[in-house]
Amino acid sequence: MLESVAEWTGNLPWSIALRESYYVWPLMESAHVLTLGLFVGTAIVTDLRLLGWTMQQIPVSAVTSRLLPWTRLGFAGMAITGILLVFGNPLRYYHNLFFRVKVILLIVAAINVFVFHRGIHRRVAEWDLDPDLPRQAWLAGAVSLGVWSLIVVAGRMIAYNWFECAIQPQPDFVNWFAQCALEQ
Repeated sequence: MLESVAEWTGNLPWSIALRESYYVWPLMESAHVLTLGLFVGTAIVTDLRLLGWTMQQIPVSAVTSRLLPWTRLGFAGMAITGILLVFGNPLRYYHNLFFRVKVILLIVAAINVFVFHRGIHRRVAEWDLDPDLPRQAWLAGAVSLGVWSLIVVAGRMIAYNWFECAIQPQPDFVNWFAQCALEQ
């Protein structure tokens, strides 16, 4: 089902134009990396504060209130350009092992952000200046730092064709995970 949607999307004139564009595609990739840098940079600073590894004299609420608008801006740019990149070559991304890992990690990151902002961060005034932050805040920072590090690595690995369906033989788990249709 998803594969046929990806194939149909990849044959749309806008998708083909984006994929074959001499200037737009590399500019889109560059914008994706730059906004990723903005997002991850501000997220890392926040995560390090939640872990208590930096800026311990600055309240968590001050760090999040100053960085969150920039984090959101970076995320919006990163998400828009990422979606457009997938739109430009959906079938390649659909079968890419690292893209699938990245999507799973993005879901984990989204759950982590949701739980943090709907949970412990709502009571930040109670623990804002404590030298030992609540375990949930520390855990949110640790998960975020780890997951976003893995997302960046997985995203970078997408560019390489180590595990593409067209290149066989591949290990059986790769063919299974990437849903490669192998000719018998």
